[in-house]
Amino acid sequence: MHVHTPEAPGRPLSMVDLKAEVASIRPELDAALAGILDATAFVRGPIVAGFEAALAAYVADLDARAPEAHVIGCANGTDALQIALMALGVGPGDEVVCPSFTFVATAEAAALLGAVPVFADIDPATFNLAPEAVEAAITDRTKAVVPVHLFGQMADMAALRSVCEPRGIPIVEDAAQAIGATRGGEAAGLAGDLGTLSFYPSKNLGAYGDGGAVYTTSAPLAERARRIANHGAARKYFHTEVGINSRLDAMQAAILRVKLRHLPAWTTARRLAAAVYDDHFAHLPEVTRPPRASGARHVFHQYTLRVADRDAVADGLRERGIPTMVYYPVPLHEMPPYAAGARGPLPETERACREVLSLPMHPHLSQDDLARVARAVRDLVTQPVPA
Repeated sequence: MHVHTPEAPGRPLSMVDLKAEVASIRPELDAALAGILDATAFVRGPIVAGFEAALAAYVADLDARAPEAHVIGCANGTDALQIALMALGVGPGDEVVCPSFTFVATAEAAALLGAVPVFADIDPATFNLAPEAVEAAITDRTKAVVPVHLFGQMADMAALRSVCEPRGIPIVEDAAQAIGATRGGEAAGLAGDLGTLSFYPSKNLGAYGDGGAVYTTSAPLAERARRIANHGAARKYFHTEVGINSRLDAMQAAILRVKLRHLPAWTTARRLAAAVYDDHFAHLPEVTRPPRASGARHVFHQYTLRVADRDAVADGLRERGIPTMVYYPVPLHEMPPYAAGARGPLPETERACREVLSLPMHPHLSQDDLARVARAVRDLVTQPVPA
């Protein structure tokens, strides 16, 4: 009978290694922060504008259509979603179609405006909104559709547009986990009417505090989003509509400008780490590796497996000093504030919540780290059940 003997623990692992990240760019960060203190320009101003322009150039360069992108920095990713929906006129009584398999902010932003988040099921292969499920969820009250580019892979935006455009329904892309992702030559956040980002510290491009952004190829939508984020004012003390106070502060913008220069290399490192994981799991039928949609560039905010006995595997990995996370254990439609948005069964969403397990994923994982994690997963899922 096979008896499993766990290998000796290696170095401590983490889902995200911000200490290693900071150490790798510390001189640049120190110089950027010193510049902020010297300039004493802490809110909006040229440093924020410079980061917005750099980010606009980065995302536009990823898109084969080479559009002009407009970026509006704001306080966090949830505000970014709310600002985008406000720019489209979403309000009380409207419906916003979105996934239930996502972080709460996607639905919360609509609910804060008095709209009803209506949930559509996901494609089991990619975890992203299934276009046919979106079509079934649309009513004459639907004011927007919000796909989430989950775990770093874009949803099928061409198919979603084919559903939404004939009905005049705009699309807001929740690209919080997918900066740098592309599909079919389109960049995440530029394939719909508006895109949104979160700069939460654990994101692929994370601040060292809160931050977010709205971006779009539409100059009128950009102008309105910028106005909404600034108390509804195009210039100081002249308010043309009700807005909110949502600002990306200059210190975070300076940090993000430094990190943006390293984002392409870090994205490559994530993709290489994912390829190593893939090789380890290639002949392991007990787990399902993250899929790659045709023509898509996955940026691996998370490396997420499907495994039948998920909780037991997570427990076993924790005992071996290997952290994991479940994104997400409970679908939004089963939570009390959002139950009104469940218009029918969402079987793929519910199955994903039972099976998904995210492994450590960041640019500073070594080959030994990746092999250690993979060996532990293999040993746990292939152990015979005790008689």
